Formats: sequence, structure tokens, C-alpha cells
Amino acid sequence: MDIPSSLSHTLPFVSGCLFGIRRRSPAALAVLLLCLLTALPAVAQPPIPERLTYDLSWLGIPVGSASQEISDGDGMRRIVSRARSNAWLSAFYPVDDRTETVLSPAGPFPGTVRSFRMVFSEGSWRRDREITFDMDRRIARYHDWITGQEAEVHLEPPLFDIYGSFYYVRSLPLEVGTSRWVTILDGLKLRRIEVRVVRRERVTVPAGTFDTLVVQPEVVEEGVFERKKGITIWLSDDDRRLPVKARTGVKVGSVTAELTGVGP
Repeated sequence: MDIPSSLSHTLPFVSGCLFGIRRRSPAALAVLLLCLLTALPAVAQPPIPERLTYDLSWLGIPVGSASQEISDGDGMRRIVSRARSNAWLSAFYPVDDRTETVLSPAGPFPGTVRSFRMVFSEGSWRRDREITFDMDRRIARYHDWITGQEAEVHLEPPLFDIYGSFYYVRSLPLEVGTSRWVTILDGLKLRRIEVRVVRRERVTVPAGTFDTLVVQPEVVEEGVFERKKGITIWLSDDDRRLPVKARTGVKVGSVTAELTGVGP
């Protein structure tokens, strides 16, 4: 059975996704989709701690599960995302992807980014990369723990890593027919992301039935967040703006993430 290749660097971490991902299994694609899920505008600060869980499917076939959580401790704020393939997919293409963002809880929600790390394991492919941010000097340091590659990137604040930016956008006002913009550091490049709010719709997922706002994120520049059509996200039309569902087309069929649980 053939596994769809990547979304041509369409977007992450979820699970990470920040560093020019090559081939992707259905589960990994759904993890990338989860990144977009969390990039949804909201009307208030999401609660802390917050834990969201998702079922991942490809062509209607269950392929894995994912989670994303934000918590405070030791004077820092952490956003951790995880995606794993289920037993069926793991038999021939195991996936275990994890990313972690560390922020100091100061400034605009969710805080000032301090570091971002992604550790991906997909079949025989591995990736372990980290970015540390020095906002005072406006420098980010990039390190590939597998190849040893190192580099520095000059920053243009305000900006976030991918996950921090998505939680920030969730805290902003939201209106159908409008767009929100956010700047992220995507690997070694700065990216400008537009999040468009297009309509309202009622949907049912394992976590229940929700009145939702339908959101379509797009990235202007090429790269991991290359502008693509066909990515649709549903978020609850209430104060929490929960990422309820997301779907994106791939070369064969589509990948879907559906909310299964919400907890502290």
C-alpha cells in the first residue's frame, strides 16, 4: 500500500513541520494539520493548563492520534505537541513526532518565545532540530542535533515560533470575512501567515456537536508554509475557540484531524 508523500511543505508540527519536511505518512500529515488547528483566532486567552486530543485519519482510515497541551511551571510556559501512529500504520511505518515550545510568560499571550525543539521519528527517517531565541539581541540560533549544522538568523520582532504564534492568534478577536496575520520563524526563514475566517458551520466530531467558524490559513511565501488551497479548519464559535476539526487534501485523498477530548 502506498503512503501519500508530503504536502510539498504545506505546513506543522504540527508536529513541527518547521524545517522543510520531506515525505510524510498519513499520521504525520495529520500532525502537521494539527499545527494549523491551533492557529485559530479567539476572543479570549485559552485556559492554562489546556490539553486537546485528536483522532487522525486518512481516506477515512484511522492512522493515529495526536495531542497538544499548554502548561505553566518553573517560571516558564510550555506548549507540547505529540503525534503517534496506531498499531495498523506502525506495522509498516511507525510515527512518533514531538515538539516543544518554551516561553517566558511576558508580553502578548502566550509569552516571549525562548526555544523550540522538534524530534521526529517516521519509519527510518529521523529529525532533531532546535532553535533558541535571544529577543534582546534579535538573534535566533539554529542547531541540527543529527547533522551538527548550526546557523544564526536575525529576527524582526514581534514574532513567534510556530506553536507560540498559533496560541497567540487564538487570543485575538475574530470576525467572519476578516483576516489575521502573524510572523513566525520557520526553520531559517521568517514567514508571514494569513488566517482567513470564511463562514460558520455546525459539525459533529467524537468530542460532540459544535457550532463552528471555518478558517483557512495561508502562507504567502514558499517553504514549509507555502500558500496552498484546500486546507479547512473548524473552530468552536464560543469563548474558547476550540480547534474542533481540520482537513487537507494530499496527493491521494485527504487527511483529517477530529477533536476527541478537552481537559486541563
